[in-house]
Amino acid sequence: MLAAALGAALTFGAPAALAGTAPVSPSAPATKAVAPAAAPTSQSATWVAGTRAYLVITTPGDTSAVRSAVASNGGTVFQSYDAIGVIVAHSASGTFASTMRGVSGVQQVGATRTSDVPADAYNPALPANPAQSTTPAGEPVRADMAQIKADQAWAVTTGSASVKVGILDTGVDDQHQDLAPNFNAADSASCAYGKPDTRTGAWRDVGTHGTHVAGTVAAAKNGKGVVGVAPGVKISSVRIAEPGSSLFFAENTVCGFMWAGDHGFKVTNNSYYTDPWQFNCPDNADQAAIIEGVKRAQEYAEGKGSLQVAAAGNSNIDLANKKTDTESPNDSTPVTRTITNACLDIPTELPGVVTVSAMGTTAKASYSNYGLNVIDVTAPGGDATGIYSTQPGGKYGTMSGTSMASPHVAGVAALLASANPGITPAQIRDKLATQANDVACPSDSRCTGTTAKNGFFGEGQVDALKAVGGSTPPAGKYFENQADFAIADNATVESPITVSGVTGNAPATLKVGVDVKHTYTGDLKVDLIAPDGTVYTVHNRAGGSADNIAQTYTVNASSEVANGTWKLRVNDNAGGDTGKIDAWNLTF
Repeated sequence: MLAAALGAALTFGAPAALAGTAPVSPSAPATKAVAPAAAPTSQSATWVAGTRAYLVITTPGDTSAVRSAVASNGGTVFQSYDAIGVIVAHSASGTFASTMRGVSGVQQVGATRTSDVPADAYNPALPANPAQSTTPAGEPVRADMAQIKADQAWAVTTGSASVKVGILDTGVDDQHQDLAPNFNAADSASCAYGKPDTRTGAWRDVGTHGTHVAGTVAAAKNGKGVVGVAPGVKISSVRIAEPGSSLFFAENTVCGFMWAGDHGFKVTNNSYYTDPWQFNCPDNADQAAIIEGVKRAQEYAEGKGSLQVAAAGNSNIDLANKKTDTESPNDSTPVTRTITNACLDIPTELPGVVTVSAMGTTAKASYSNYGLNVIDVTAPGGDATGIYSTQPGGKYGTMSGTSMASPHVAGVAALLASANPGITPAQIRDKLATQANDVACPSDSRCTGTTAKNGFFGEGQVDALKAVGGSTPPAGKYFENQADFAIADNATVESPITVSGVTGNAPATLKVGVDVKHTYTGDLKVDLIAPDGTVYTVHNRAGGSADNIAQTYTVNASSEVANGTWKLRVNDNAGGDTGKIDAWNLTF
């Protein structure tokens, strides 16, 4: 996965599992957090050399007996996820795993590392909070966004703030000017070492990869820097990379998926593989436990309504025809080993996970992994030019990798969820496939399959415009007001848009895109006011206690002269909840 010295995160030129040239993701201000589904923990008071981490797998439910056995056999329980029967244990005993495998009720035990657990696990340092630079106004449409028609989709909707996307990565710079508007701190945490750390800032980036990924998913449409695929959704950072190594161990991934399920993430982006093994083989006891533990956590998250999107990796190998692994274990000394297709790149090859390859402009990116019936869809990942996105400290930069392709798909999945409230992960998977645009195999014998589905591009390149219900670009001119207008209790506010250069009357299908942030939509009446004062009601106190209005309405305004000042009027009819007109637009 064009990985560098960052754990399992696909990044060019790095020795780890990163799937792109930059580290992990952002999050956004959100609703109150839900308590994680984890049992109480007991942890060693002090770290000792030789401490290793293990996944102990048992029957989901009450794990108290197995947790007691851990303590009786030279280990400590670092974290326990009773809902899936997975215990994260630490031990410095060389016989811990073999002893625990003989304990009644224990199904599997596996070491998750070939190196010691860092001492930092027992008293983690908070990542740096970098000083922020600013960028001049200006937000040109990136080529990768035009390639998947995201720029056309924004004329329909930018996504709903009720949709939460988790960035499971190296962390996210929540203070970045292009990420702060959409960051959900309440649902952000660090899962480094395998248990949630909810201290303020624990989710911040220990590299650059996660922040870059986050910007591609949901950088704000605010007139500066860049725009993400779904700039109206919320992002949360779940840092699963460890500082120093930037590795993504199995217990960290388990923690991340459990957090995603418990905190209502509709989509997660996973631009990494689970360290230290590029491929986990079920005939190895340690790796079999890793597969089972991460698989259970993924299934738990999906069962709670969360779809996982993952990068295919940057080694330019056929995942449907595996033969050797030369990069594992990457936390000690890699060796060359023979493998088969039973050995899995996780999480990307787990059932239910959407596997994403990378394209350049028209062809498979040179580095991208591929494989018939492994790759689900494709998206821009940058090849010669790279993908331009956010970096820590208010900065911007270019990276390439399947790490950069995957967040494009996560953003389209978030748009699908925005346009289809109540949609299930399985339905999002199906829609990503059916709405993708076919990409035929080039003259390359490695690409097998048909134009409709092949090993390089899967079902095709994702299409953001189709995801929001469009099949062709909006027919007419587009006007927008992104200024904020506060909505006070029992008050009325108006936001204007001046339209010029449109001949004749408005169309019978005038598109009115509304983005209102408010904590009780049942309080609100929303009207479009034509230049001559005619009122068109688009929302009339519907939705009850639901948060926010992020919707595009169709208005028959054919009797109205197009040019002039149009207004969006919002009337708050009850006390107790306030908000703002965040943005709105007209498409003629």
